[in-house]
Amino acid sequence: MKAAPDQIVWTSGATESINLAIKGAAAARRSVGRHIVTSCLEHSAALGACRHLASEGYEIKLLKPNRDGLVSPEAVRGSLREDTALISLMQVNNETGTITDVEAIGEIARERGIPFHVDAAQSLARLPVNVSKLNADFVSVSGHKMYGPKGIGALYIRSRSTFGIDPQIHGGDQEMGLRAGTLPTHQIVGMGKAAEILMGRRDQDLERARELEGFLLSKFAAIPRTSVNGGEPRVVGIANLWFACVESESLALAIRDEVAISSGSACTSARVEPSHVLLGLGLSEDEAHQSIRVSLGRFTSQGEVERAACRIEEAVGELRSLSDEWEDGGEMVLAGVGER
Repeated sequence: MKAAPDQIVWTSGATESINLAIKGAAAARRSVGRHIVTSCLEHSAALGACRHLASEGYEIKLLKPNRDGLVSPEAVRGSLREDTALISLMQVNNETGTITDVEAIGEIARERGIPFHVDAAQSLARLPVNVSKLNADFVSVSGHKMYGPKGIGALYIRSRSTFGIDPQIHGGDQEMGLRAGTLPTHQIVGMGKAAEILMGRRDQDLERARELEGFLLSKFAAIPRTSVNGGEPRVVGIANLWFACVESESLALAIRDEVAISSGSACTSARVEPSHVLLGLGLSEDEAHQSIRVSLGRFTSQGEVERAACRIEEAVGELRSLSDEWEDGGEMVLAGVGER
């Protein structure tokens, strides 16, 4: 990330880092205003922090994405007001993999003198992240998203003299007085080692993932009424797929002993509600319930991808054969769903 040691505050993970950035910056700029700009596609940690602030009288502007599932710099610029206290957006969406142009948005934020927070939890393993080029004042990252230990994360703070931040955990003077509590040294060391390994092999990991994902998507492209949710640009290794007339939970159950897939983010995997990210993209509830997220990692093998592709294709066919809404010949009639 190319950050200085005194610009890093260690946290228990990205969730705490995001909460510290959003709540802490909002509290520090209470006298400036109570208007916060974010998007409807954010991670539940960011949306949860914003809901809490809304209960305290803050006004939350939830930006909607364009047709490609991206929050544009123009949309951000048009949403800013004199009393905007903070802009908070994720760089890489955790469900679709789409990449927000945070560099351009950061330039807008600096022009207007508004602090900018970037959730980069999904970025480090898939993009070269240089905090000086992000134009961000606060950046949240996670240890386990870069193959490090769970329970450790960090918040980058560009300059406390430019934009202050109020602590959200009290009781001690650790971490420059911003985060009380004894530091888990072993986890910090583990996260540091993971970052070191990542920097040495990220390019080869991404090239390999690109080949595996290309094979996987080419197999799915042959399945009728199937599409990728979200447009470009998109990182390698995260793909969100829609299979018409196939409930994602039924698909996950059908292949649970062979392939691990999800219908949303890990933080909301216990819920049966449709993904707020997919609804934010404009999908209907039925379409959101018919979508799955497929992720590829450093340790995913060619054989695993081939088996997963074949098993998912088989299960989709089996489930469609049981659906009253799917007809032989690939024709589908499903009331209330637009053309895909």
